[in-house]
Amino acid sequence: MSKLLSERHNVDALFACIDSKDTDAFLEFLTEDGMFRFGSAPAIQGRAAMRPVLNDFFASIKSSQHTVSKLVAEGNTLICEGTVMYTRHDGRQVLVPFVDVFEYAGKLIAEYKIYIDIGPLYAD
Repeated sequence: MSKLLSERHNVDALFACIDSKDTDAFLEFLTEDGMFRFGSAPAIQGRAAMRPVLNDFFASIKSSQHTVSKLVAEGNTLICEGTVMYTRHDGRQVLVPFVDVFEYAGKLIAEYKIYIDIGPLYAD
């Protein structure tokens, strides 16, 4: 079994930080100069640049709940497939599939790429 797959608890802990909207705890999973890309948005480089973007996103939703259905590891890459249930501020819930690709540098994520269609979350 891949070392990355054997550390499944780290993925669960990462999503717990996201679902609790804890930006600072989430950023601790990434390297200081890490890259983060959410869907089709431009990539963001570095924790300092990520912080306000993440805070704005978290403020735009009431809550989220991630469910991981599959993990695949190859070398320093971990691919995570699942769904996320977003709850909007109006109470409407939107279930969206996602795939995350984590490129690790040691124990931290150097590149975090999220493949998701976020459009349904903000649709009327």
